[in-house]
Order: sequence, then C-alpha cells, then structure tokens
Amino acid sequence: MTTPHLPESMTHIAITQPGDPEVLQAQRVPLPEPGPGQLLVRVEAAGVNRPDVLQRRGLYPMPPGVTAIPGLEIAGIVVAIGPDANGAATAFDIGDRICGLTDGGGYAEYVVLPASQALKRPANLDAIHAAAIPETYFTVWANLFMMGKAQAGETLLVHGGTSGIGSTALMLAKEMGLRAISTDGGPEKGEAAVKLGAELSIDYRTQAFGPEVMRWSGGRGVDLILDIMGAGYFEQNLAALAKDGRLLLIGFMAGNMVEKFDLLTVMLKRLTITGSTMRGRNTAEKAAIARELHEWVWPALAAGRCVPHVHEVFALDQAAQAHRLMESRQHVGKIVLKV
Repeated sequence: MTTPHLPESMTHIAITQPGDPEVLQAQRVPLPEPGPGQLLVRVEAAGVNRPDVLQRRGLYPMPPGVTAIPGLEIAGIVVAIGPDANGAATAFDIGDRICGLTDGGGYAEYVVLPASQALKRPANLDAIHAAAIPETYFTVWANLFMMGKAQAGETLLVHGGTSGIGSTALMLAKEMGLRAISTDGGPEKGEAAVKLGAELSIDYRTQAFGPEVMRWSGGRGVDLILDIMGAGYFEQNLAALAKDGRLLLIGFMAGNMVEKFDLLTVMLKRLTITGSTMRGRNTAEKAAIARELHEWVWPALAAGRCVPHVHEVFALDQAAQAHRLMESRQHVGKIVLKV
C-alpha cells in the first residue's frame, strides 16, 4: 500500500504542570518519526488509565528519554514503518489496523510505539474497544498468568472488580477456567462484577472481605489475589490466601507503606508475594507479553469473548473530563478518548 501523505504537525495533550485535570492542555507539535523497530500510527482512540492520572499529578514520571505525553494504549492505523520493525508477534503493513501498548504518547493524533508491543486488532473490534485492551490486558496477563502462574480450577479474589484492571481480570479468569470473586463499591457495581464473571461480589463499604472470602471458599482461602489497593489491604490479603497462595500487587490506592506484618503467616502458608509495574518493563519483556496475548487471548476476542466494557468515550480535547471521571471512581470498565 502507498505510504499516506502525512502532516508536519499534530495535536497532543500535554501535562503543562503537575496538578488537577485542568493542567491537561492541547498543543500543536511536530509529527514524530518512527525509529528502528517502531511503527508510526494514526491514533483513532486512546485508553485512559490510572497511571495517566498519577503521571498528571507528578507521582509517576516517565523514565528518562521517554515522551512526557500521557497515554499508554491506543488503537489506530499504521502509517509508517521504521527499520527492522517486523520482528514482532505479527508483521505489519501500511494501513494495518492495530492496537498497542505505548511507552507514552497515546493522547495524540499520531504516536510511535515499538512494533513488538502492537497487535493487529480482531476484525470484529472497533477502535474504541480495541484501544481499551492493551494496558489492562498486558498488566493482568503478566501478573496473573505469567508471574502468578494461575491455572484452571484455582480461585481468585480481585479487588475493584469493575475497574479497568478488575473487569479485565474477571473476564480473563473466567475464560481461562478460574473461579473468581471481587470486592466492589456498592450493589450496582456488584451486579456489574457478577456480569463480568465474578461468582460473588463483596461490598467493601459495608463488609470486611476476609470473612466473606473464607465463607465462600469453605474456610480454605483463595489461591490468588490481584490487588490494586496495597498497604491498607495487606494483612487482610495474607489472611484470605490459601496455602501456597499468591498475592499479586499492582497498585497502592490504599497506601504503599506497610508498617509491620507477621512473617510467620507467609512462612506457614508458603505464600508468594509479587509486585510489578508495566512502565518498569523493557521492550523485550513487553514483547513476550504481547506474544502470549496473541496466542491465548486474541482467539477469544475474535470470537466475541473478553471484549472490554467501555463506560464512556470523550473527545481528545476532553481529556480533563475523562480524568475527572477516572478520579471519581464512578465508572465501570474503561474510559476512552476518541481522536
């Protein structure tokens, strides 16, 4: 296919200074160029994620040499291909419709990203839903199935079952044969979590989750916990795990400092505790996740299963409104910017 005519400049959303959503402002900047191993993509939609909010507040800076433009996941059309870009899970041509995990820069009309972190999107998915996949699916797959070694027949507790991460975890757990339950903020979110695949929703506003987990599991505890809360839930998580259980830490919405806990619990139960961020992974590690998603999850998406739930769509220049919704925690599933 002929390379399309490209503009010299584009609009992106900049974080003008750390602060409230209003610091997100549209700016005109030169068009980026793909380097070795990279694709240039005309962005059709970009997902909004909690790391974007933390970055905007000045709490989650990009590594040196990485663009400061927020946006970790996109869907769009390949418009230019850098040298040596076709060693990924799938080879790319100009005009391919893809979704991918960026290293930043998704809140823009165009973005460059490593080809190894992009995947051709299933034909049945539009750009809005495809853009809602990469960040949460990469994160959940890496933590739950690669690091956590989750297996069919095991049990899982997901904290925040209707968040972007939580909804993804519930769908993928069901797809892979796990039994899952979740903590959620109220009856409406609980109903949504059950529709997503939870066998039980625990209202964290009115119930301590530990006794409910034990009641559901017959006193055994669960095999895995996927936790976005952190310190505030740490000791309860340890108590709720079964022997040989795995606590998978991916967030710290309830704090990141645990003052003390009983190591004897970890030893007697033979527990494993892991933690990770996607931003801290290198390109090769992200490429390995992409390959596994292509093998295990892409067939389900192509069949119409595990498709992300999109709560609301905003225009690119409404990024501040999208962040306000994210911070309100009133959404179920994903928030997306349409470019």
